[in-house]
Amino acid sequence: MGGGKETPRQKMIGIMYLVLLALLALQVQNEVLEKFYFIDESLEAARNVAQNSNAQIISGMKAAAKEKGNAVSDMAVIAKAEKAVELSNNMLKSITDIRNEIIQTMGEYDEESGGYPKAAQYDEINTIMIGREGGEKGRAYELSAKLNEYAKAVAALDPHIKDALVKSLTPELQKAVGGEFLLAIPTEKNPQYDRSKYRNAVGDYIDWENIYFRSTPMVASLAVLRQLETEVVGVAQKAVEVMKGKIGDFEISFDQVVARASAESNIVAAGTTYKATMFISATSSSIEPKMTSSVGSVKVDPTTKEGIVEFKAAPGGYDKDGLAKKTWKGSITIKNSGGQDTTLTFDKEYIVAKPVIKVQSASVQALYLGCGNELDVQVPALGSAYNPSFTATGAQVIRGAKKGEVTIVPNANAVKLSVSSDGNPIGSEDFQVRLVPKPEVLPFVGNKPANTAQGEDASRLRSLELRAVPDESFKTFLPKDARFRVTSWKITHVRGRRAMGSMNANGPTANLGSMAGNFQAGDRLFIEVEQVQRLNFQNQTSNVNMKPSFNIPIN
Repeated sequence: MGGGKETPRQKMIGIMYLVLLALLALQVQNEVLEKFYFIDESLEAARNVAQNSNAQIISGMKAAAKEKGNAVSDMAVIAKAEKAVELSNNMLKSITDIRNEIIQTMGEYDEESGGYPKAAQYDEINTIMIGREGGEKGRAYELSAKLNEYAKAVAALDPHIKDALVKSLTPELQKAVGGEFLLAIPTEKNPQYDRSKYRNAVGDYIDWENIYFRSTPMVASLAVLRQLETEVVGVAQKAVEVMKGKIGDFEISFDQVVARASAESNIVAAGTTYKATMFISATSSSIEPKMTSSVGSVKVDPTTKEGIVEFKAAPGGYDKDGLAKKTWKGSITIKNSGGQDTTLTFDKEYIVAKPVIKVQSASVQALYLGCGNELDVQVPALGSAYNPSFTATGAQVIRGAKKGEVTIVPNANAVKLSVSSDGNPIGSEDFQVRLVPKPEVLPFVGNKPANTAQGEDASRLRSLELRAVPDESFKTFLPKDARFRVTSWKITHVRGRRAMGSMNANGPTANLGSMAGNFQAGDRLFIEVEQVQRLNFQNQTSNVNMKPSFNIPIN
């Protein structure tokens, strides 16, 4: 769906869906697969919020209808809203059945690895969703049919609902589907698909089912199904909103005045903006309400007489599910028919959801002592409102150039990284700290490693180089911190048990010309490393506590 008026949350879901489609077009790597996990979780949260919103609105409709004597017309309107939610729940169950079939076939989520065992595989997805060639069609064909049946059923509940749903489509889509409302729009009717790109070798259109699910990795398919769930709930939400307007939800009569407040969402992530509207539904141009709240000033619109409340949701007090129930108070003062001030008060409950901190780096489980561990710390729930700052215990913090980028330099065996946004604490992450692995010191003659087992020909031993080779895994994670160099070592020419001479080398290379003339077969060079140094990401030098030694036989 597209077009029409959308709430900020609906716009967010739309943006996430565009990201989902873009990721599907990428070559699937581990970094890309991780994005699908995040999108799946975020879309699930958005779906749950929308479902809760539908339930709350219907509850408010019933309360308003009761105040007016439960008129038959109002009860009929409520029945249509409830039917839309019932149809939505049935459709969600069908999608859940498909998700469960995929997971049961390809493997349950593995808590230890943090993912599905076959997250990147798609052959089984092709079989489940598309079907085998020459056999029965897969579940995607059943799904597309049910999605369109559901869309038509909700639209048929009331002409006003159908009108709102059709208008939620772009003008191009409205024209393409001929005044119908569909969720799984056929490719040949959907102008958003490039006509040449979405045709097969013989020129036929690739159908909706193949576009959405063929050769789509398991974790991406689950994210696609989750996005379809949000669209399903969005259809019911549109229907409920239309029905809500038909019974004048939250109206008040002046013989029994009640103050109301309406929030864009009762669940808000810590660090994001909570926005609510305080109002008297039945008003007149002569009323000049005065509004106050316990959470700050109220901006009153002189035309609509609505008061806008905005404040940053404070973190803390979360339960085991990461939710914290909080309350703010409001008051509205108007003059009654006698010209006296009448103050109406209310308490408004809202829920603060604990934002999830997502940390990405080459090695998230542990950091390296004294090294520049680069992290990308994001809080998806905050969206564009995310303006992070970082502090840490047990480490130095260096802020990066991009939002969320930070370099952690540990100076203790454990680090606690605290995250805030616009000065509001979000949460913290704990990291263990590893010691930097010591390099391996290897001798080289020319550009080839010296043969410490069988020995080197005396004629080749005119110079010798010692290279400090870093641990490969450490070098991969932190190449700027994996720069080692042998700075001081001693070479002793040994014949039998007698030392024939020795020399000291400052730096990785030693010229053996002064002693090479005395080399005989059976002799050996005894190498003692006295100092190895490491250059870190800030080009600062430190000594490495190691003094290895070894022999090079002379042939």
